[in-house]
Amino acid sequence: MKKKVIAYGRVREKAQEKLRKAYDLQYFSGEEDLADETFKQALREAEGIIGLGIQVDETFLNHAPHLKVISNVSVGYDNLNLDEMTKRGIAGTNTPGVLNDTTADAIFGLLLATARRIPELDRYVKQGDWTAGLPESKFGYDVHHRKLGIIGMGRIGEAIAKRGHFGFDMEILYHNRSRKPELEAEYAAEYRELNDLLEESDFVCLMTPLTPETRRLMGHEQFARMKKSAIFINGSRGDTVDETALVEALQNGEIRSAGLDVFQEEPVSSNHPLLNMNQVVTLPHIGSATGATEDEMSLLAAENLDAVLSDKRPPNLLNEKVMS
Repeated sequence: MKKKVIAYGRVREKAQEKLRKAYDLQYFSGEEDLADETFKQALREAEGIIGLGIQVDETFLNHAPHLKVISNVSVGYDNLNLDEMTKRGIAGTNTPGVLNDTTADAIFGLLLATARRIPELDRYVKQGDWTAGLPESKFGYDVHHRKLGIIGMGRIGEAIAKRGHFGFDMEILYHNRSRKPELEAEYAAEYRELNDLLEESDFVCLMTPLTPETRRLMGHEQFARMKKSAIFINGSRGDTVDETALVEALQNGEIRSAGLDVFQEEPVSSNHPLLNMNQVVTLPHIGSATGATEDEMSLLAAENLDAVLSDKRPPNLLNEKVMS
């Protein structure tokens, strides 16, 4: 009898086809929760779960007595209570690596769009307001030869630094839990304490994972330290930023503008004040959202799940203790 596996949300068809050959796969949209009897029944029998975003806590796991693995189709895993999973012998996995360049492209595109006011000026043309020479009040901000400060120099942060250094002759500053001498040599990057990075950078790009230490990492004090001409970019998680503080910093002219791919609440409410600011560029969490990259992520997540259910070590294990 085939082992039962739940797939939900953004699991691409290629990965589902692969898993169906070996497992009894049941797919859900991702909108279901424990109030849904069909989902709850599937959870009682499932040995594996693959998808993105479902909140896994003690209550959830109490309904999954046979579970052996939860495979996230993402780099992030703040939806998983890894301590509780480890106690129960459940492996957690993610999909790093395959989305580095795609996400770095998106974040650097957001940086360019914000600095050069591209969405705002697109509307300016389409609305028929371009009737003479562009007024200076509509001018943008140079990206080349500016200081790019990256908070969180993981693999995606490194890919952003590479684009800034080689593509735009930017001076790279970074803040990270540990220094990276090889990166400093390759991209002429300079390590900074957080406050120093905020005070020196023309662009502050936040790329940290969401942890208890990084929750609300950017707040009133941090925005106040930034240059008034600086641009803030968030490509990490919405909860790494105090959005009220960001709104006030923009309204008060403490920073020039912001580019956001993530929000505290997603989808973001249509009446959120950030959506009514011309100096803010907003995206619907598109970091890895290309067909090719989404296929790769789902296939890697399927490989992780299959490895655990075949009593093998998965390529991207998050809780090492579960294998001991």
